Amino acid sequence: MILFNIPPFVGTENEYIKQAIEAHKICGDGEFTKKCNAWLENRFNAQKVLLTTSGTTALDMAALLCNIQPGDEVILPSYTFSSTATAFVLAGARLVFVDIRPDTMNIDENKIEAAITAKTKVIVAMHYAGVSCEMDKIMEIARNHNLKVGEDAAQGVMSTYKGQALGTIGDFGCYSFHETKNYSMGEGGALIINDPVYNERAEILREKGTDRSKFLRGQVDKYTWVDFGDSYLPSELNAAYLWAQLERADKINEDRLQTWRRYYEAFKPLQETGKLELPFVPDSCVHNAHMFYVKLKDLQERTEFIAFLKEKGITAVFHYIPLHSAPAGLKFGRFAGEDEYTTKESERLVRLPLYYGMAKEDVEKVIEAVCEFFKK
Repeated sequence: MILFNIPPFVGTENEYIKQAIEAHKICGDGEFTKKCNAWLENRFNAQKVLLTTSGTTALDMAALLCNIQPGDEVILPSYTFSSTATAFVLAGARLVFVDIRPDTMNIDENKIEAAITAKTKVIVAMHYAGVSCEMDKIMEIARNHNLKVGEDAAQGVMSTYKGQALGTIGDFGCYSFHETKNYSMGEGGALIINDPVYNERAEILREKGTDRSKFLRGQVDKYTWVDFGDSYLPSELNAAYLWAQLERADKINEDRLQTWRRYYEAFKPLQETGKLELPFVPDSCVHNAHMFYVKLKDLQERTEFIAFLKEKGITAVFHYIPLHSAPAGLKFGRFAGEDEYTTKESERLVRLPLYYGMAKEDVEKVIEAVCEFFKK
């Protein structure tokens, strides 16, 4: 059986977790958390990074820092994971879903402005498959309408737009280190804060509403409850696991890219003969091989394709069910404009196995099976 995903493991995770245990510091904000925060800040030229318990809670923090008030509206794609929406629902917003571009599966930047109302507060750019949205246009719209921009870069660690790391372009960026992501800590994420005016508020929010971060830096002689907050600190055990992978981030990235390129090369003839569509990466983007997907003719063919691969011992998956058609989407939001591509394209897309350390022979087996399907 060729699994769809195997969580990354480089070999030093056990040693680092052992070090955290022996240091008698396994709660949040120990040495491994600090190392991960600093690495992310330095590597991506980020103003401030805070590890969180998940990509979802990073989005929760971003939504709260945007100072959403009940009745405010947030513009986002319908083709995304529920976390993108839930974070802003939690903050009290109404959701306004916008159609996607069929080439990148990202929010269509040319349809955002028509969705803006007097209640609009935030635009959320979700970078699907680690390929950036058209951020210049999105930032221009946001500036013209005095809106915040949140980047859901859960899939975008190590990806760039015009040379700038995803997550560092908008007001806030959010990473995920879930076991399905390129770099993992089991469950975990990070919030990127691009304006220092939000640093202190974010620390208070993350530390249960206290100024404990200032106390740990020796800036106050005791810490106390100062504002609303929650507990968004990951365990040092999780951070130790992640640190092992960040030390080898380039090796992991190149390994995944090799698999991605091999798939693309093998399936290019199928695209040229109109049998499937391959991922599109604009010239302004550098992606991180977070996933490799193909698009089939329609829902029926995709269903047959997934079943065929399963018979061959290969796990392939699809996502997402568009949020605007889900029960919670109908409850908390509305679709602005026409659903020209979101539903149609979501029904055609299927993801193939891709993970760090995937054996070359397994890659070739997947290629062979996909080609065999289309020979039928």
